[in-house]
Amino acid sequence: MVRGNNTSISEFLLLGLSEEPELQPILFGLFLSMYLITVLGNVLIILAISSDSHLHTPMYFFLSNLSLVDIGFTSTTIPKMLVNIQTQSKAITYAGCLTQIYFSLLFALLDNFLLTVMAYDRFVAICHPLHYMVIMNPQLCGLLVLVSWIFSVLESLLQCLMVLQLSFCPDLEIPHFFCDLNQMTQLASSDNFLNNIVMYFATVLLGGGPLAGILYSYSKIVCSIRAIPSARGKYKAFSTCASHLSVVSLFYGTSLGIYLSSASTHSSQSNAVISVMYTVVTPMLNPFIYSLRNKDIKGALKRFLVMVVTKGQSF
Repeated sequence: MVRGNNTSISEFLLLGLSEEPELQPILFGLFLSMYLITVLGNVLIILAISSDSHLHTPMYFFLSNLSLVDIGFTSTTIPKMLVNIQTQSKAITYAGCLTQIYFSLLFALLDNFLLTVMAYDRFVAICHPLHYMVIMNPQLCGLLVLVSWIFSVLESLLQCLMVLQLSFCPDLEIPHFFCDLNQMTQLASSDNFLNNIVMYFATVLLGGGPLAGILYSYSKIVCSIRAIPSARGKYKAFSTCASHLSVVSLFYGTSLGIYLSSASTHSSQSNAVISVMYTVVTPMLNPFIYSLRNKDIKGALKRFLVMVVTKGQSF
């Protein structure tokens, strides 16, 4: 493939997690199951929140957006992987590769920003409870989500435009199950210095910035909880952010694991396996974390399922 707009579009080859033929049916069944669980779990969270007026609060508004983003995140990579396994093909077009890069970046950034916004929501709820509804009004909540989308869209677009400036060898083999920005940049046959600078700068700014905001919010939350005199009050306050803290730990823990593994090992195959935690397992576990640790969500899910069953029996 040659550089620029004169490119003669060709196909790349996604090597996936394993090239062993006997493992392909196992991988197909495993990833199909995880994908269906992820979609079903997050859809149920969205439906439960939208159908229960008691959950029409800022915290659950952000949670429903997070569930929607998690569905999009897994849908960007897993369906193509399943199709390739089923058709015994490893091919992905150049346009398809750019599409995967764009949407995987978009939804990863949205996850990052939404978790930060949710941390701010918990900070206001615990540190300024009397002013919570005034501060976290619908206009501010909508604005925070909108700004998250704008930053994510612009950053993803910038990175894809940077990739468009790179040249690649024909029939390039990508040792991954999807087109990853970092790996595509390193596999380019042209100079990628500017791409690396922009990519690392964006990682520090858009990754480190929100993480610093989350850590600051929780430092204030911890101080406020310590000031509560009763043990019951401390437990109640902590329980309101326990689910979010678990999801944040899982998200940043897997992200950090991928970063450290890519820095310490030269095995792209190992990096691909570790990426499964970040791109598949984390979005799958998020609904379980929120539903199992949150009485309001469990109650809303039960009421929603009862309503569905009741309506089904009436027909």
